[in-house]
Amino acid sequence: MTMMSRVLGLLRDIVFARLIGADGMADAFFVAFKIPNFFRRLFAEGAFSQAFVPVLAEYREKGSEAAVKELIDRVAGVLGSALIALTVFVVIASPLVTGLFAFGFWLDYPDKFAAASSMLRITFPYLMLISLTGLAGAILNSYDRFAVPAVTPVLLNVSMIFAAVVAAPWFEQPVYALAWGVLVAGVLQLLFQLPFLARIHMIPRPVVDWRDEGVVRVLRLMGPAIFGVSVSQINLLLDTMIASFLPTGSISWLYYSDRLSELPLGVFGVAIATVILPSLSRQHAADTLEKFNSTMDWALRMILLIAIPAAVALVILAEPILLTLFYYGDVMTSRDIAMATLSLRAYAIGLVAFMLIKVLAPGYYARQDIRTPVRIGVIALVTNMVLNIVLAVPLHLYWGIGHVGLALATSLSAILNAGLLFRGLRKGRVYTPEAGWRKFLLVSLCANLVMGLVLYGLTLNLGDWVPWSWWQRAGWMGTICLMGALIYTVFLLMGGLRPSHLKHR
Repeated sequence: MTMMSRVLGLLRDIVFARLIGADGMADAFFVAFKIPNFFRRLFAEGAFSQAFVPVLAEYREKGSEAAVKELIDRVAGVLGSALIALTVFVVIASPLVTGLFAFGFWLDYPDKFAAASSMLRITFPYLMLISLTGLAGAILNSYDRFAVPAVTPVLLNVSMIFAAVVAAPWFEQPVYALAWGVLVAGVLQLLFQLPFLARIHMIPRPVVDWRDEGVVRVLRLMGPAIFGVSVSQINLLLDTMIASFLPTGSISWLYYSDRLSELPLGVFGVAIATVILPSLSRQHAADTLEKFNSTMDWALRMILLIAIPAAVALVILAEPILLTLFYYGDVMTSRDIAMATLSLRAYAIGLVAFMLIKVLAPGYYARQDIRTPVRIGVIALVTNMVLNIVLAVPLHLYWGIGHVGLALATSLSAILNAGLLFRGLRKGRVYTPEAGWRKFLLVSLCANLVMGLVLYGLTLNLGDWVPWSWWQRAGWMGTICLMGALIYTVFLLMGGLRPSHLKHR
């Protein structure tokens, strides 16, 4: 389901590239879209989910069904009331919020600033709708109903594709149709999950009670977890803020390259993290430490099995992929592709770390340990801010590619974050690698090396992709990816890996 959602998301971005490209209005829309998405990661998928699911799992393990329902009602009431207040504030003060996240627009690009502020009033209510959708999804995940929350984002992509293809001609500025598409998607996503909550008799009846014991526990976990879980999102927004000072197109180049690096992260990293968090929480609550360790070990192997070849492929195939998906001459130019290629390769360097964080962080939050990942998150955040200046400023001044410095800084800080999270789990003896890791890593290294050499050789022989038609690019890209996947799989099998090794009960 997550794969289907992400593929549709990729199709959505292809439509964006054809409709708005990487001009000033595209930059304005991406800012207006990123701001509610940033808060969405905090309230819907990030800190809230990581704080709420362990508490809910404990209530299910040790309490009655009535206690579980009471917790859900009160959390829904508190979350809903806070979101309504925040939404009203941002809609009223949208120029202030836009200026906070895109200060460069306010100083140097008044047209982009006005458009972003106006679109933010349309897109920001999406936060309230999608956060309540996230609450519903967290409840369903806790009851092992993973498919419905995973397929729900499809509605966002369908809504925005419809807005771009059908509604855009009705607007003087097509990007405003995309903004309305975001809002409509929020309504559809929330309504979609309600019948499935009804089946398990868990539709919330909101009660605003800030003093409820369960609500207080969730809030205590959630407050500091905002830093611990959402470091990468804060980093991306810092990148957006700095990119607003860079030449027109910088935000769009970062958006398109980030979206491609997010594809494997979203399909596999988020999916595996979503599945293991309820299990880890229940295993910790039931004090079954061996099962906890086994679940973590399985998740780490699965992540590396996917993340390493994905990162290798993105580094080697960055330009052909971008040309195949987004190059349409007059709207998305060859310069846009060249610039996005550089930032995509910079993001790909940190892809393994991005995906590892998704699995390592639940190892802390399932045990309701907030302080450690928060401390690590702050270290990574400060490191990213320093690297933004150290890398982006000279790259912009001397080579005009400051956006690459921003992407590289994000990747390097993610590597630091993942390394510290892993060291903390090992040092605290929360996780101990099980047998077979040495052979697994050796086989993986050989398979990725051979696959990388083949991919590089194929792209080198094919030459320049720019003069080709879209179907020629698509055909060759499909062939190359298929060959790479086949070679990688064959060498894993030759190394002794079997499909049965991927299973975890």
